[in-house]
Amino acid sequence: MADLTVEVCGLRFRNPVLPAAGPNVRDGRMLTEAAHGGAGGLVAKTISVDAAPVPMPHMAEVRGSMLNTELWSEMPPERWLSYEYAVARRAADEAGIPLILSLGYSGEEIAQLAPLVRPWADAVELSTHYLGEDATPMIQAIAAAKAALDVPVFVKMSPLGREMRAAARAAQDAGADAIVATNSLGPAFGLDIETGYPLLGGSDGYGWLSGPAIKPLSVRCVYDIAQAVDLPIIGVGGINRGEDAVEFLMAGASLVQVCTAAIIRGSTVYGKIASQLGDWLDQHGYPSPHAIRGLAIKKTVP
Repeated sequence: MADLTVEVCGLRFRNPVLPAAGPNVRDGRMLTEAAHGGAGGLVAKTISVDAAPVPMPHMAEVRGSMLNTELWSEMPPERWLSYEYAVARRAADEAGIPLILSLGYSGEEIAQLAPLVRPWADAVELSTHYLGEDATPMIQAIAAAKAALDVPVFVKMSPLGREMRAAARAAQDAGADAIVATNSLGPAFGLDIETGYPLLGGSDGYGWLSGPAIKPLSVRCVYDIAQAVDLPIIGVGGINRGEDAVEFLMAGASLVQVCTAAIIRGSTVYGKIASQLGDWLDQHGYPSPHAIRGLAIKKTVP
């Protein structure tokens, strides 16, 4: 049988399938369910210095994908620091897997939050979802995290308004230890044709698209980044089954993250995708996920 364990930045993951920072890991209980559901490591929902205002309704399924108006955690950081992180840390320790804490967004906010989360974090993930081509805010966020922490710093990138290879090189030069790609895409818009109202709340009804609809774009971003920098990559965007994970690994990812599939199918989806990945590796004669990482990059396009 294939050995699914993966080591990234000195952290040992029992398999390469993790939750993505989102509503699927909105609190300590959901992180515990992810650990019990077979996740190879845990990633908590992004926090910032204040709780996020979340319009209602804030999620809608669109043919197997999702529209959402989620921002960062709707709970204040004090709640995470006083309770939720301790629950998540206990679940991670019991499962023997790393716990990654997601922070946003500016350098000033990261400088404030990073020292507070250190007691629970095996690594941190910095969200840069709202940044465009100017890499300065991302560089400032990385610098703030590196100054405050002695754990790996991952940077999560969206392709919106930025050239991914250049952004990845800027992140590497700034000291990032790994890159997470990508985030949800948007703004997007959906209508209820029975009423004519938007599917989502808020002043304009706009939201962000996630799930299988964005997978080809996310795989392309991983493929581009893998050829631009010498950093581990965590692939995110539309992973629904083991074969999707294979695609991201072949494009250059070391780990993958799952959000929409967990929202729709529940927390056991992490273990199911990992099991399907293991079956695929066995059937194709590969001993581990590492054996297929970057395989597509080594191919010559005819």
